[in-house]
This record gives sequence, structure tokens and C-alpha cells, in this order.
Amino acid sequence: MRIGLIAGNGKFPLLVLDAARAAGYEVVVAAIKEEAFSEIEDHDATSVHWLSLGELSKLIKTFQQEGVSRAIMAGQVKHKQIFSTIRPDWRLAKLLLSLTTRNTDSLLGAVAKILAEEGITLENSTWLLDPLLAKPGVLTRRAPIEQERKNIEYGRTIARKLAHQDIGQTVVIAESACVAVEAMEGTDATIERAGQIMRSLHGDSSTLSRALTVVKIAKPNQDMRFDVPVIGVKTVEVMQAAGATCLALDAEKCLLLDGEKIIDAANAAGIAVVADTTSSSD
Repeated sequence: MRIGLIAGNGKFPLLVLDAARAAGYEVVVAAIKEEAFSEIEDHDATSVHWLSLGELSKLIKTFQQEGVSRAIMAGQVKHKQIFSTIRPDWRLAKLLLSLTTRNTDSLLGAVAKILAEEGITLENSTWLLDPLLAKPGVLTRRAPIEQERKNIEYGRTIARKLAHQDIGQTVVIAESACVAVEAMEGTDATIERAGQIMRSLHGDSSTLSRALTVVKIAKPNQDMRFDVPVIGVKTVEVMQAAGATCLALDAEKCLLLDGEKIIDAANAAGIAVVADTTSSSD
């Protein structure tokens, strides 16, 4: 009943740790120095080991010494972080050199393969958090209006094409025009950039509505072990500041990190949230 937790940033690792403890597991945390919150020390883990993002060999050794054969990867590791200031150890450097494409799926998939070769199996990151997965249907008091539904339909088409290339999982749409797409910067930064673009349009008589729709999807055949789409109250706050009025998600594929608080915040802001049951492999 011992599992490992590879902790990135945000609340996601804290939720996994609390859920694992509630289920009776001893949890050995490998907290990424550049990403994880310091408060992870206060959540009754069996042990917490702080590792640099580049220390793949140390991660493996730590889990093996702690008797960990199953692990969960939770929390964001900023993509740009991997290619900026970290100093990869020999094992990670060898892995990076072997990649033909340096996107999230290929990188984390390769890490998962190395862990498996060393006797450490990565479990689905949502394994213990099923109640927090977005359920199908309209989640807020307000349903999307006709134009927002058109934005969602168009946005899903664009987002799925991007996701097939593992470029990003979020697009921002205004009146069936694509305003911004996500790449390395992350969802919140993408929404903020969309808001800046709309504010840069001169005059009140612009032919393009200022109301934005955010579409966040899972990847085709989403690997639930890592890089699972997540939203929190902060996402709603960023949307409100950017002038976004609607958020569309993939049902059962996106984690609502703050649970009902997200829906309460969206209701207070007049933002419609809907989770679609369309298969992420479409």
C-alpha cells in the first residue's frame, strides 16, 4: 500500500496526495524543485524528496530505495522549463537526444517507459480523483447561447487538429474566428493573450464580437497518466478578465481542480461551462 507521487506545480499533486492518504496508501513524494508547492510538506506524506527537474536517475533511485513500484505523475511541469535552465543528468540527456519530436507526449512517454524498465509503473493521474472529472452536460446555471455553441463547434474542429500534432489543448474563439491557440505558454497565458488581442481592436464598431469562447480538449487517445487537462477557479478569473463568456471541456477527460468552487465562480461571472461527450479520438 505504498505509492510514489511525482509532484509538479498547482493543487493537483496536493489533491492526489490527500486522496491517496484517505484511501490508506503510504505516499512517497518526489517533489520537483522548480515546480512543486512547498505546502506539499504539510500533507502527511511518508516522505518528501526534493529533486531537480533534470534528475531522472535520482528519481528512479529514490523510488527504488523507498520500495515504490507504482507511481502517479500529477501537476504541471511547464514545457518551456524543460528546455531552458535545467541541467539534465546523463539519463535524461540521453533521452532528450533520442527524441525525434520534443512534444509533451513523446517526452513524458519516454520517461514513463524508462520508469517501467526500472520496475516503476505509472498509474493514471486521475485514478484517485474520479469525482473531480467533468461530468457530461451543462455544468452552470447558464447554457451556451447560439453564438457560443457555434464557437464551440468551430473551436473543437480547430483544437482537435492541433491536438493531433500535440501542439496544445486550448483554443480561444470569437464569432467563429480563431483568436489564439495554445503552445508552450499554457492555458491561462493563451486566454490572457486572446483578451489582449481583442482589446487591441480599435473602436466599438468592430465586426468581431469581443465575447470569447474557450475550448479546452483532451488529446486524441489521451494518455491519462500525464498531461491531463485541468481547470481551476483561476481559469475562470482569467477568462473573466479577458472577456470570455463560455468554456467548453471534454467530459470525463478534464479535472475540475477546485470542484464545485469552479462552477460557483463561473455562475457568479455569468460564464457558461459545458462538458461534451464527443470522443477525444475524433
